[in-house]
Amino acid sequence: MSGAANGITAAVVDRVMEAIAKAGLVEVEVSARHVHLSQKDWEAIFGTEKSDLTPKRPLSQPGQYLSEERVSLITPKGRMDRVAVLGPFRGQTQVELSKSDCIALGIDAPIRESGHIDGSGRITIEGPRGAVTIPQGVIIAKRHVHVPETTARHLGFKNGEIVSVQLFTDRPVILQDVVLRVSDKFSYRMHIDFDEANAADVRGFTLGQILKQEPVK
Repeated sequence: MSGAANGITAAVVDRVMEAIAKAGLVEVEVSARHVHLSQKDWEAIFGTEKSDLTPKRPLSQPGQYLSEERVSLITPKGRMDRVAVLGPFRGQTQVELSKSDCIALGIDAPIRESGHIDGSGRITIEGPRGAVTIPQGVIIAKRHVHVPETTARHLGFKNGEIVSVQLFTDRPVILQDVVLRVSDKFSYRMHIDFDEANAADVRGFTLGQILKQEPVK
C-alpha cells in the first residue's frame, strides 16, 4: 500500500473514532494478565546485560508497549509461565491478574486502580537470570476508561467519576462501577479483563456506551 493510501486510511480511521467518541461510545479492549516491572526488579530477573525492555508492539495508550520479554509467576499453589511484560518501567512492580488467575494461584488480590498497590497480593516473579518476591503488588485491575481531556470536556466527564458501560455484544451486559481516568496523555479506550470479557462474550472490535451512574439512595 502506498504512503498516500496509508495516509487516507489513517485519516478515515481517525474520523470514525472521533465520531464514535462524540456519540458517547468507546472501544473496549481486553487486558490479559501482565506485569509492570521496576528497573531494580528487571535487573534482578533479567540481569544487567540489557538496560531496557525490548519493544514488540505498541499498545493503544501512548508510550506503552508489549515487550518481547516474558516471566513466570510463582506461588505455593502453582505457577503461570510466559506472562507478558509491559513497558516502560514503573516506579514499583505491579502484577495485574483476573479473579480466575488469582484463584488458580491461591492469591487474595484486591480490586484496585493501577498504581494503588498498598496491602495488595504477594507473588514471586521469575526470569532467565533470577527471581524476586514482591510482598505486595498483585491486583485485579478495576475496570476503567481512559479518556482524553478533550473528549471528557465534550461529554461532561470528570476524572475519577464512576459510570456504567453498556457493552454491545451477542451477550450484552451493563458493567457498573467503572472509573473514568482523564488525561491528555490517554487514548480513548475502555479496559476490562478476560473474566469480564468472557462473561459478556466480547470478541474482536467491540463498542460500549458510557452511562451516567446514579448514586444509590
